[in-house]
Amino acid sequence: MKNEFTVGGIELKWDHESGEVLFEGGDVVFFWISAMKTFFDSIREISGVEATNLVLETTGFRQGVIVGEGFRDMKNINASNVVGWISNTYMSAGWGKVKIVEMDEATNHFTLHIQNDWEYKLNKSDNKQIEGIFVPSHYAGVFTGLFGHDFWYKTHQYQSDENPYSVVEYFPSEITVQQNIHELSRRQEAEQIKQLEQLVDKNTKVLQNLVKELSSPIIPVLEGIIVVPMIGSYDEERAEDLIIKTLQHLPKHQARYLLLDLTGLTKQISEHTAEMIDKLSASARLLGTEVILVGVSPELALLISQTFTNLKKYECLQSLQHGIYYALGKSGRRIV
Repeated sequence: MKNEFTVGGIELKWDHESGEVLFEGGDVVFFWISAMKTFFDSIREISGVEATNLVLETTGFRQGVIVGEGFRDMKNINASNVVGWISNTYMSAGWGKVKIVEMDEATNHFTLHIQNDWEYKLNKSDNKQIEGIFVPSHYAGVFTGLFGHDFWYKTHQYQSDENPYSVVEYFPSEITVQQNIHELSRRQEAEQIKQLEQLVDKNTKVLQNLVKELSSPIIPVLEGIIVVPMIGSYDEERAEDLIIKTLQHLPKHQARYLLLDLTGLTKQISEHTAEMIDKLSASARLLGTEVILVGVSPELALLISQTFTNLKKYECLQSLQHGIYYALGKSGRRIV
């Protein structure tokens, strides 16, 4: 059925079968749809797809609530006459054809067929495979406004080239747009936290590798003599790394003497660190390298003599310079 009117010389036509409203032979929707397209694309560009979908859903729902509340007060709409009101009102406004095909008045469950709505036309004209959000959520808002309690929806089928209309179910629900907004905020916050954690982990690994490279370098000072400065405190991982790294370099430098410089250690050397020094020294001895402890402060000397007596078997000297002279002397050399 088609209704045709001429108002002020302008021809308007309503096609009830397709839900189209024609203005001077063209689809009336396209006279304002371009502005909505720009609005949607701008939100999507700034906020991303997920946030855009939530904006469309929330806006559509809240606009629907206003419409529903207004018509409830004006026309005393209820479950029995809502069918005709929705179909006639929205088709006349250029929102396409909407039809309530199932209705359960006892539970207020409704199933709508929505055809050729402006959101579908917008996405189709832009060649975007985007499913409708604004229009389905709008009708949920309409039902909420009409009946005075929250409705929500579930889309079972979207209009496409294969499907002539969308099939959307509406029902009373505890779900609200506020909950959806909060849920998105929590997801975005969780994602940001996850990204920060990944960034921290990445930078931590970089720093750990840098510390490994710088904290205990292998320094060949003279032929057959290498120095390993020990700095800070050593946990299990760092101690194991120092032992392996040092033992790998001893044959490479044909080291006869390994000077462990304890200057950079904390005054309160731990039992774990003392055991690590003893383990490294014993392993180096098996490779033909003698270990000399240098940089022994008075505090460390007292600690070694009273607590870590296993280190007393190693030659201990006050400074690195003394250690180099000692190693040279044992190998029959001297600095001239």
